[in-house]
Parts: sequence; C-alpha cells; structure tokens
Amino acid sequence: MFNFTVETKKTAADEDEKLFDFIALGGGPAGLNGALYARRKGLRTAVLSYDLGGQIKNTTAVDNYLGFESIDAGKLIDSYVAHLKSLDIPLFTAVRVVAVEKRGDLFLLSLENGRILRTRTLLAALGGSPRKLDVPGENALSGKGVSYCATCDAPFFKDRRVVVAGGGNSAVEAAMDLAKWATHVIIIHRSRFRADQTLLDKLGRIGNIEVRLETQILEILGTDAVAAVRIRDKKTAEESVFPTDGVFIEIGTIPNVSLFQNLVKLNDRNEIVVDGLQQTSLEGLFAAGDITDQPYRQIIIAAAEGAKAAMSASIYLNKKGL
Repeated sequence: MFNFTVETKKTAADEDEKLFDFIALGGGPAGLNGALYARRKGLRTAVLSYDLGGQIKNTTAVDNYLGFESIDAGKLIDSYVAHLKSLDIPLFTAVRVVAVEKRGDLFLLSLENGRILRTRTLLAALGGSPRKLDVPGENALSGKGVSYCATCDAPFFKDRRVVVAGGGNSAVEAAMDLAKWATHVIIIHRSRFRADQTLLDKLGRIGNIEVRLETQILEILGTDAVAAVRIRDKKTAEESVFPTDGVFIEIGTIPNVSLFQNLVKLNDRNEIVVDGLQQTSLEGLFAAGDITDQPYRQIIIAAAEGAKAAMSASIYLNKKGL
C-alpha cells in the first residue's frame, strides 16, 4: 500500500566512524518527530529503523490528527519522510539492531550486518508487536486466514465472512475497513467496548457489521485455512462454533523492549518507565511512544513524546558539555 522509498546516500563506512548526537531507534511518529526536533536543535541526528511508519501502517486513514479532518495514512507517512529528507537527516532502513550497549557517555548500536553506530543520546521508539489471543489454532493458521493487519489483508477477503477480535479503537477501525470488502463482519470481544464513541457511532451506521460482546474466542478451527471459531458466551457459558473465513486479531501490542531489557527499568507490563521528560532510568537514553508506560496509544501523543525526548536530549547534552 505504501510506495515511499528511502534513499540513504551516506551509508558507507564513514558513517560508522561518525559520532551522532542523537539517534532515533524506530521509524514511527515518535522516532521520526524526535529526529526532526533533534535536527532543529542542531544535533547530528539519524533515524534507524527496519521500515518507516510504525503503527500508522496498520490503518487506512487518520481522522484525529490536528490539522487534518482526514488524511490517508500512507500520505501522512510520506509527508513525515519528506520533511526529514528536506533536513538531510540520514534514514538507515532495512537494517536490524542486534545489541545496544552504553560505554561511558556513548551508546553503541550493533547492526546485524556487523556495522556499529555511535551516539551520545538515544531515543527508544520501537513501538510494539501485535498481541496474540494465545488460543489453539492461532499460530498454525497465521497467514492462512489469521491476520493482525486488516489494512494489509482486507482485499483478500472480498465477499467473505470474517471475525474481528477486540474491542478497542484498532478493532473497530479494522472492522470498518473490512466491511468495505467482506460480506459480513462480526466483532467478538470478551468484555465491553473500549473504543471512542465517535468510532462506535460510525460503526453503528454500517449494515454488514455485527457485534458480540461478552463473548470469548476459545479456538480457531481449520486445516489448511480458517474455517470457524469456537466461542463461549460468558453470560450463559454456552459454547458454539461460528463459521468464518478469516480472523483479524486487534487486541493491542506488546512493547518491543528486547534490546533494553537489561538497560532500563520496566514496569509489570514490560513497558519502559519514563519521567515527564521522556528520560529512562539510564542517563542519556530516552523513550517515546508505544514502547513506554504512557497509557494512551495515539499518533499525536507519540509524536509529541518524540519531540519532548529530543528537546530533553539537547538539554542533557548541553549540561554534560557534550
């Protein structure tokens, strides 16, 4: 869906020797906006991410971002990238970081291709990975009707019946996206809706979406492809089998903190704990977006936290005389 291409001309060995003031590790709103603000503060800045867009890639349109009544998600990402490229901020993409280490006042980022990037401050903005239902059949049928990205896979379910698991904003948005393709969409959620009322109002106006709350998915059935889900009505304890061609799981994300497990303080949900300045428990390491312990998963909040992190990093460097 997204056709932007990032060209990084300065990716030769000389970049390994360059000492950055600020590296944003992550290509979502938090990382990209952090890099923008760091560059505007005069810091030698780079973005390091396997791809760009973060969770925005998993939606079609954004209608709650100040200044836009509605904007195509791909165009929003493209505008982010164009803004950074206009400031000559290096974008290291299609690479993976295998280790993060702090030596003295420097962070060393080891890449899987053997290269090492050095920076005085680091922004952890890797977001999260899709949370799983952890029910029988889910792993075996992943990619065979089980999906975690409605935006990516909705066209494959044209004229089919599909299930959306979840009750938050992402689940409701996924159901509305799927309703454009599928003949029938059913939202199944184990408790009550947590989605914004504005989204629920829109949902209620779509005729081919059905809702079953207080209902738990126990198992995903099928051999070579999804065929049905086994469900339980929590009020009556009655179990039944509901035929479906696909199951879209939209129940949140798990913070991508593996690189920082032994570096910073995490809470009981495995999120990085930050203060009001986005500083972590490790001096010089900042964090923003869905990887942190802030409770609200919104584009505008992640972007704002990236900006806060960059400004805090600038102050930190000034105080350290770096």
